[in-house]
Amino acid sequence: MIGSKLAGKVAIVTGAGRGIGRSVADALGSEGAHVVLAARTESEIDEAAGAIRKSGGSATPVRADVTDEAQMARLAGEALKVSGAVDILVNNAGIGIFKPVVAMDVSEFDAMWNVNMRGVFLATRAVLPAMIRSRSGAIVNIASLAGKNTFKGGAGYGATKWALRGFAGSLMLEVREHNIRVITICPGSVDTGFSPTGKKGAQITQPEDVASAVIFAVTAPGRSMFSEIDLRPTNPA
Repeated sequence: MIGSKLAGKVAIVTGAGRGIGRSVADALGSEGAHVVLAARTESEIDEAAGAIRKSGGSATPVRADVTDEAQMARLAGEALKVSGAVDILVNNAGIGIFKPVVAMDVSEFDAMWNVNMRGVFLATRAVLPAMIRSRSGAIVNIASLAGKNTFKGGAGYGATKWALRGFAGSLMLEVREHNIRVITICPGSVDTGFSPTGKKGAQITQPEDVASAVIFAVTAPGRSMFSEIDLRPTNPA
């Protein structure tokens, strides 16, 4: 059964084909939002959009690379076709390469910065004019506790997440006067194929738990903003 917390809202989710992004898209759709799912793998977002529709929701898959400026402009344009507004952007697309600095190729380092930071910047900049016009909106960034803590093999990836938190904090101060909320969610170990820890099991944070945090933040009373949320297992032992 489709809920109504986000009825009439349009949400974009990047990296929506699998893992956390897929769960976030499902959760937004289940609360009544029209979800625009973006990823590079067309088959994955087609399947994910179809699942949302099968559950009674509304979704549009858009194949797009977050590192490409023109494709991010096109993505925003596709979302605007739904109702003339973009209410929610979830910057979820990200990659992680976990190696010591001495073993990391420049191409690997650059790839993380291109997706994890350039992609966030391009997607955010693409939707902001519409949000400013409507004087409302929520930009949700999926960061990581790696953006607050250091660990061996995490220099490249962690640096992008520290940068994301800095970007988000400054953006929040720029756009809050337009009633736009900027929310950064920092998960720790999540039971997906992405996690460098390889931790699995029912005691580890699940993708749907991150999705619940997104719903919690974007459905909070408009006068309040959960600007940063840390999310970690209660007892991973």
